[in-house]
Amino acid sequence: MPLTTDEKLLALSREAIEVFDKVNGGVHPGFRPAHAKGILLTGTFTPSPEAASLTRAPHLQRNSTPVTVRFSDATGIPTIADNDPQHAAPRGFAVRFHLGTHIHTDIISHSVNAFPARTAEGLIEFLNAVIATDPAGRHPNAIEQFLAAHPAALKFVQVPKPIPTTFAKESFFAVSAFKFTNAEGVSRYGRYRVQPVGGNEYLSDAKAAARGPNFLFDEIKERVAKEPVRFRVAVQLAKDGDMVNDATIGWPEERPQQAFGEISLREIAADNASEQQQIIFDPIPRVDGIEASADPLFEPRANIYLMSGRRRRTVGNR
Repeated sequence: MPLTTDEKLLALSREAIEVFDKVNGGVHPGFRPAHAKGILLTGTFTPSPEAASLTRAPHLQRNSTPVTVRFSDATGIPTIADNDPQHAAPRGFAVRFHLGTHIHTDIISHSVNAFPARTAEGLIEFLNAVIATDPAGRHPNAIEQFLAAHPAALKFVQVPKPIPTTFAKESFFAVSAFKFTNAEGVSRYGRYRVQPVGGNEYLSDAKAAARGPNFLFDEIKERVAKEPVRFRVAVQLAKDGDMVNDATIGWPEERPQQAFGEISLREIAADNASEQQQIIFDPIPRVDGIEASADPLFEPRANIYLMSGRRRRTVGNR
């Protein structure tokens, strides 16, 4: 994916990375500034037969497509405990569909069906409020003032984020909308949902506290060695009048969900640490039949991922 030549967008992307670094207590060389702690698995994607009516994208026209999936904890701190009740969520799920040599498309999602800001500028403001907050200081402090003035950020902070028993029983949401176009040229907007075949399962606070700091990563290694880890991908479809350019505004749950396909993960990726250092996921689809909507987060996110990825790649063995 190309890096923008827009100087304003470049400056914004650099500022976002710098703010993430401050939130994380500094740069952690070789790691992402967000969702630093992760693990890669490999497997296949099998499309749902009815998905071809939604999009003409190539991975919906094939019997199957190889995929690489990265599970992750939140924050840019690579030693974050999986059972940290405040900072390890939302958890991440990024999938790459390998369409050919150096040809791919990705989905990036997290475990909360919400986002704290509509724009990159708003996200930076949110993170700066976190940085400026002294929990022992006077109230309302910086983050309290910010949340009081920004309902979407307050909703994101307050939404429950339970700790799953396993990555294999967590649901994930790509909060930005996409434009899907089929072979007849008919287009619809939708948002991806990635849902575990076995259903969701979460720990009580007491049981989560009793788990080890790497229990999710240890568990997924043991699980995939015994059986495939399976997720169903669906697309929640917008109706006329639904906002398709604002990641902070969810659509009603009664909106229909179109089956998209199933991901079956069978192995932990070889050379996991080095592969995580190299792979740069792209929030923009860049594939025929699926386009980014006018959501203003797309371009900054793509640039932030690419810039931070290039920085990560300059580091030797991590």
